[in-house]
Amino acid sequence: MAVITKFVVVRDGVELAQVFLDRKEAEAYDKMLDAAQSLAELIKQGDLKIDIDPGTIDEIAICLAKNAPAVTKILKSVKPLNPEPEEPHMKPSQAELSVNKEKTQESRSRSKTKAA
Repeated sequence: MAVITKFVVVRDGVELAQVFLDRKEAEAYDKMLDAAQSLAELIKQGDLKIDIDPGTIDEIAICLAKNAPAVTKILKSVKPLNPEPEEPHMKPSQAELSVNKEKTQESRSRSKTKAA
């Protein structure tokens, strides 16, 4: 008698039909579905001038997610038309600045000592 471990992906409490023999493959499939879900939400929230059936949007999103490396390569060179403002960076406190300054001075003095 043989024992075979099978992995399935469960989404929203529903077990999907796809069965995997390797855990990594199942997790990769689950991540691909997460990406597809995010893409579908992005498309549905977009300002499209046409009506598209939600099922069609989901299929397009899955296709894009399955081909993520190619899509990433295509989109890598695209510059945003309306760049989103960057979140303001927190300014370091005076204490952090003085600690960083001391560390820099210490490392410089050590390197001078080693060189001599």
